[in-house]
Amino acid sequence: MKIYNCENSRGLRPIWCLEEMGLDYEVKMLPFPPRVLQPDYLKINPLGTIPYLEDGEVRMTESVGMCLYLVEKYGPTDLAILSDEKDYHLYLNWLTHADATLTFPQTVVLRYTLQEPGVADAAAEGYRRWFVSRLKMLESALDDREYLCNDRLTIADICVGYAIFLAKQLRIEQAMKPNIKRWTDTLFNRPAFIKAQSYRYVDPC
Repeated sequence: MKIYNCENSRGLRPIWCLEEMGLDYEVKMLPFPPRVLQPDYLKINPLGTIPYLEDGEVRMTESVGMCLYLVEKYGPTDLAILSDEKDYHLYLNWLTHADATLTFPQTVVLRYTLQEPGVADAAAEGYRRWFVSRLKMLESALDDREYLCNDRLTIADICVGYAIFLAKQLRIEQAMKPNIKRWTDTLFNRPAFIKAQSYRYVDPC
């Protein structure tokens, strides 16, 4: 199994999942953005996006989908919530919430603060505020919970937790609300997260 990744990208999600499950895998680190700095990557993934998963004949481009694939293909694992468990509906909602609601506005902030600084500072600030406003549900959900579903770590925590990790990289300090900070302090101190986050691109030149 191989995952193509860039530093701090959504590839952290499936790599973290693989580490928690103790599965064997290979990471190929690329410069960001790979479609510009390593155009041969387009022969592997025509979209040029990161992450990209290869597992035998399987090819996947979506990080949340990769996590679902891993827990269902290589389980059973406590990282998955089964359909007969009480928080199954929350599990599905958090998994889709991770990208559709949280990570989307961050990609705009990322573009205008790191890739094209100064081009649209107002837009970046607007999307930064939009992201923070979307954390209300997460902060509230963690009022009486250590994890998002069924009192255990699942890929819902991994996928949503990445959005907070990215917020820290983008210096969106307002994201670190009390419950979110408590939750992510636990998540980000897990050995599997630390290992997943440790991969770096090394320029061969």
